Amino acid sequence: MAEPLVTPDGRYLVVRGRLWRCSDPALPADRRQELVEELMAARRAKRDAGDEGAREAARARVDAAKRGLGERGPVWWDDGAPDLTRHLARTTGYAEWFEQQPDGR
Repeated sequence: MAEPLVTPDGRYLVVRGRLWRCSDPALPADRRQELVEELMAARRAKRDAGDEGAREAARARVDAAKRGLGERGPVWWDDGAPDLTRHLARTTGYAEWFEQQPDGR
């Protein structure tokens, strides 16, 4: 399996041409691991939810974990750059870099 494509500044993963915010690299490794484990457990809970109430509770857990990781909510960088999550890489300042990536990523 190929390594995920990450923008040169480390802010985004590129999946099918779309930008997705990476986790905050300043998070301590143990805290990041806790949050990743919670995220995976919350996703399993969402998958296995038996009713809408359980599904909503699991969605809230997913959101909280992603916010803790820095993937949602306020951006973790401090240079004033906007959050481009969900934007197509080819329509952002990453367009030239993206076009130069191998395998049509």
